Amino acid sequence: MKIKDVTFEKNLFLAPMAGVSDVGFRQVCSNFGAEGCYSEMLSARAMLHNPKKTVLMTITSPKEKVKIGQIFGHEPSVMASAVVNPLLDKYDIIDINMGCPAPKIVKNGEGGALMGNIALAQKIIEECVKVSKKPISVKFRLGKNSDKSLEFGRMCQEAGASYVTLHARTVEQGYSGKADYEAIAKLSQSLAIPVVGNGDVVDKESYQKMLSTGVSGVMIGRGAQGRPWIFQEIFGKKFTGDKMQVIKEHLEVLRKYYDESWLTLYMRKHFLWYAQGVQGASEKRVELATSLSLEQSLQILQQLLK
Repeated sequence: MKIKDVTFEKNLFLAPMAGVSDVGFRQVCSNFGAEGCYSEMLSARAMLHNPKKTVLMTITSPKEKVKIGQIFGHEPSVMASAVVNPLLDKYDIIDINMGCPAPKIVKNGEGGALMGNIALAQKIIEECVKVSKKPISVKFRLGKNSDKSLEFGRMCQEAGASYVTLHARTVEQGYSGKADYEAIAKLSQSLAIPVVGNGDVVDKESYQKMLSTGVSGVMIGRGAQGRPWIFQEIFGKKFTGDKMQVIKEHLEVLRKYYDESWLTLYMRKHFLWYAQGVQGASEKRVELATSLSLEQSLQILQQLLK
């Protein structure tokens, strides 16, 4: 898959996940084969008025192969200004989020809400493409509450998007139910630009099922939580390494940029994901979820993963 000057070999992407896909997580996923790693959602307006938090969110790892910055907003001129903001200079591709189902995002007319305002969505894409020297992609869902993905995908193509990613659930569904792979197949067959499929890829079998839709690339989100090695396992290469080393690498990257008190709280969810499915983990969940220090959490995980 070639997107202008950016070439992918395995066409494999780590999804943008708010509060999850931090720089440490992206680095360990890259180690296992994720080729395109998305930032967390970056507010275009925040870049104009309050960039302090955004600066931290745009930290990248040299181990990330293709860096993709994802922006969100509902004002065409503000979105265009974000595309050329120096904060995004480090990214190879700029992605526009038009599918986030979070209520506070939708309520503000952003993310998934834009699927209900196709004229505005088109204007945003066109303005971003106009000012960008980099590829512009769009990530969206089936629709707000029904399938409008073909119409929306064709609009993205006409507006100048270099490729699109379809998470095959509606905004209303959120993360419930099953992804509609038939809709992904229809979109793949209908567009001239590449389509990346997203939704329910959690193992080799589901990866193959997604490929059978005819997509050009595959995106993995929740399937990678606590299992960054999924990016090699889907090709049949079982992970036999030291999971504690992976966890420690994830944490040590973050320690370069964040203070311990914040990390202690933030990493709890990641630690719980890393422990999921491990024998004895259910008895230790409360301890991990309430741990007051990173060292305590690491000791618990060390005992579980022996």
